[in-house]
Amino acid sequence: MQHHDVDVLVIGAGAGGLFTAARLAHRGYRTLVVERRDRVGGRASSEVIDGFTVNNGAIVIETGGITEQTFAEVGARFDVRPAKPPILYRIGGKDVDVTGGGWGFLLGRLTRQGAKLLEGLGAARTDDGLPEGQLSTADWVRRYTANEKVHGIFRNMCASIFAVSSEDLPAAVFLTYFTRRSAFKKFGFCPEGTIGLWRALADAIEGGGTGGVHGEVWLDSEVTALDVGDDGTVTGATVVRDGREVAVRSRVVVSDAGPAATVDLVGREHLPADYTATIDTTPCAMIVVNFASREPLVEAPGLLSFATTRRMCYVANFTATCPEMAPEGWHLYNGTSVPEPATGDFDEESERALLYADLREQIPGFDTARVLSETVWRDGWPPQRAVAGHDLPHTTPIANLWNVGDAVKQYANGGTTACAETAALVTDEIVARYPETTPA
Repeated sequence: MQHHDVDVLVIGAGAGGLFTAARLAHRGYRTLVVERRDRVGGRASSEVIDGFTVNNGAIVIETGGITEQTFAEVGARFDVRPAKPPILYRIGGKDVDVTGGGWGFLLGRLTRQGAKLLEGLGAARTDDGLPEGQLSTADWVRRYTANEKVHGIFRNMCASIFAVSSEDLPAAVFLTYFTRRSAFKKFGFCPEGTIGLWRALADAIEGGGTGGVHGEVWLDSEVTALDVGDDGTVTGATVVRDGREVAVRSRVVVSDAGPAATVDLVGREHLPADYTATIDTTPCAMIVVNFASREPLVEAPGLLSFATTRRMCYVANFTATCPEMAPEGWHLYNGTSVPEPATGDFDEESERALLYADLREQIPGFDTARVLSETVWRDGWPPQRAVAGHDLPHTTPIANLWNVGDAVKQYANGGTTACAETAALVTDEIVARYPETTPA
């Protein structure tokens, strides 16, 4: 068996794994990322279909926050073009821009009860004003109004950001996100597809960090087991690469495979029973249709969200900002819905039919468009591994083993931004516990 020694082994080249690996490599840790797929990005990657760059999973990237800060810190190229305005809301047949007006303008366009809702939002800026328990976002809104358009907007906001409906998302999570984490965020698209960002991080990892220490990213490779020493810490892993086993020895392991998969790699016998009983999270679900047309079908330059749809939460217009994502003369779009229930069994055929019905109703000319791909994200490959507010801790009972990713995100956050945030926390904890790196 071949042997390979590193400071840090990162399992998975998804957003959480790459953010963590880039930070650690930049600080001088010999870092190895092992990814079983043939590309980086995990559930936020891209593929080329007949000349169209189609995003799989996460499509928008926040600008001006921790994601962009991470790229700057590690010296990676951050090629994100902001959509201006980032999002429009279709209300009563008109596409409304709330940029600059925020909640007050949006709610004022929807209902006479907007002032009461604004008071509730204002109260949520303090801990005493947050709803207690697991009151859903939908039930919180019902305290103020029965207006269907208001409920539609809140449902689709929850679906777009957290991949669950307002019936499934705790109100405290929604309110914390929109009152403290920055509502109406600025975001954009990567002209290479979302995978372009992850390739930039992989290049930063392999380009050499502090002291000229170079990291590595192994694609088409798989961690099949983690080794646990007599002292109860992880000592390394068995990796299958090019059909052969490689024994990787490492001081630290970070997993972006999800807590349940991480436990299986360690072996449940090496972990306390009270911990292994908690590692199964509730994944969300989404249905995505990528389509293209010769004629422009959507005027919104970023996302178009809706007040009244059956299921569809938004349509993304990529080529208004990034025309190179499609062959010349084509326009590229993505329509996304969250099924009901988003956290349990649902009828895929019926839910797809509802999404297509929304697309035909809301996007005139959709029937003439070319459907490039259709994906149902659920179960073992979901849009988010845990419903926000029900996340697991990123630490484990093993001192040198951490989890990152969207199953262990910080409270009231979501998507790739949450992965960047957790990666920063885990990196700081590793550096504090293992301050010395191996000399180059």
